[in-house]
Amino acid sequence: MDYSAVNTIWVLIGAALVFFMQAGFAMVETGFTRAKNAGNIIMKNLMDFCIGTPIFWLVGFGIMFGSGNGFFGAIDFFTKADYSAITPSGVPFYAFLIFQTVFCATSATIVSGAMAERTKFISYCLYSLMISLFVYPISGHWIWGGGWLAQAGFHDFAGSTAVHMVGGCAALIGAKILGPRIGKYTKEGKPRAIPGHSLTLGALGVFILWFCWFGFNGCSTVSMEGDAIVTAGSVFVTTNLATACATCATMLFTWIRYKKPDVSMTLNGSLAGLVAITAGCDVVSPVGAAVIGIVAGIAVVLVIEFVDKGLKIDDPVGAVGVHGACGLLGTLMTGIFALDGGLFYGGGFHMLGVQCLGVISVLAWVAITMTIIFVVLDKTIGLRVSEKEEILGLDATEHGLTSAYADFLPASPNMADYVDTANNKTTVVPVEEAIPVQVKSSAAQAASDIKLTKIEILTKQAKFEELKLAMNEIGVTGMTVTQVLGCGMQKGATEYYRGIPVEMQLLPKIQVEVVVAKVPVEKVIETAKKALYTGHIGDGKIFIYHVEDVIKVRTGETGVEALQDWE
Repeated sequence: MDYSAVNTIWVLIGAALVFFMQAGFAMVETGFTRAKNAGNIIMKNLMDFCIGTPIFWLVGFGIMFGSGNGFFGAIDFFTKADYSAITPSGVPFYAFLIFQTVFCATSATIVSGAMAERTKFISYCLYSLMISLFVYPISGHWIWGGGWLAQAGFHDFAGSTAVHMVGGCAALIGAKILGPRIGKYTKEGKPRAIPGHSLTLGALGVFILWFCWFGFNGCSTVSMEGDAIVTAGSVFVTTNLATACATCATMLFTWIRYKKPDVSMTLNGSLAGLVAITAGCDVVSPVGAAVIGIVAGIAVVLVIEFVDKGLKIDDPVGAVGVHGACGLLGTLMTGIFALDGGLFYGGGFHMLGVQCLGVISVLAWVAITMTIIFVVLDKTIGLRVSEKEEILGLDATEHGLTSAYADFLPASPNMADYVDTANNKTTVVPVEEAIPVQVKSSAAQAASDIKLTKIEILTKQAKFEELKLAMNEIGVTGMTVTQVLGCGMQKGATEYYRGIPVEMQLLPKIQVEVVVAKVPVEKVIETAKKALYTGHIGDGKIFIYHVEDVIKVRTGETGVEALQDWE
């Protein structure tokens, strides 16, 4: 066989890009969940690929591409059969094998986010093995391996159904059987927002996935010769256009719906556009791609809300809406917007009917098999961790990891002035209300002749440097500073996460503690008020305590002498 260097390089570049999507999924899922589970998320995404790779090579590839019948390929251990009939022109077998392997791993990893923060690691690994062993390969055979759907004319160019809807349907089944995270729903069934710990990581993951999707879709031509050269360029354009339009649609839709453009939902909108265009990116026009993106961008918001509020299924990252629903929609809209055979281009209902048949068949296959797999896992080794393990976090309980961020102190952003949510405008309040002072007295007899007083100040992080300078100017140089989280009677600024109000927002604060003797307490209080006051609710609070005694450990001095800095 004559091999083509350009075709082989093209396929291998695509394989490398699709492999790197594992990093994108890991970042999205880690960012949209809590920090105490970050290491667990990373491990699951790593093991999806590392379990799926040998399993797909051992058995899965033969089931998917073997020359069996329309429903099942062949059992071919270690891929030793002759696959020249299905290998793309000019592409060596092993290049095609790795290209298909990374697609299999992508389908498996979609489920990780929907089942995050409460799944046993061993159970997840076994799920990953099973979906790569036969669930994905069998439906993949129907679509890409010359099976009955391919023979009927079903069109799924790069995997809206074969990869994404399979993963999204499995995610729905798994999350339903697993149950919601602790505290996700009230006793009345009302959903609570559980914000992810890093939108920055989530956004990084989305940009990685967008970049890699050019390989996912573009390199699915598996050729860069002849007509495939034109097709590849068209695929890049339709993929990018649908994604951008979906992102804009989600931003505008959430802006109208939530009164603010929702960041995490807009990131989901980008992924929704990528998933939806994947089926028909080679056969639709730029106009069709834009429409597909807009529909997906709106649909993903409605589906995520429905899954969360209607079905009461806890999907932390929106995998069901992004991959399941938009994979389905994108496949169906291919039957509408395909330039050759689409409903809107004179093709009638035939192609759309075949697309519907394919979607329903694959949904039924995945729903049945994954229900059996998850129920068996749940009834045997257990699918969910204990309540205690979930509360402590899976990093510590499943992996013995104290924190995925052990050597890093997360930097909290400077908090803007608070907003009075009743009338949605900034409210200036008197200094007595903005910075209240509370005296905490003690009946015990002081041990020093000179009165010792502890002053505790809680304020915004942005005000610390100004406060420290003001204290130094009046002679207060010793202080203890702690980063804390808290809120006052206002329960923090009202915020929304994915359309759900966050009931109580603990805000980053600085707690400054000083003990004074010679500097008048009143002077310290007035200086602190002057440094901290902006006239807005949330400027801080000052607490005053009477101190019985102070002991300097090094010298044994007590009272006011212990506070001095002489040698």
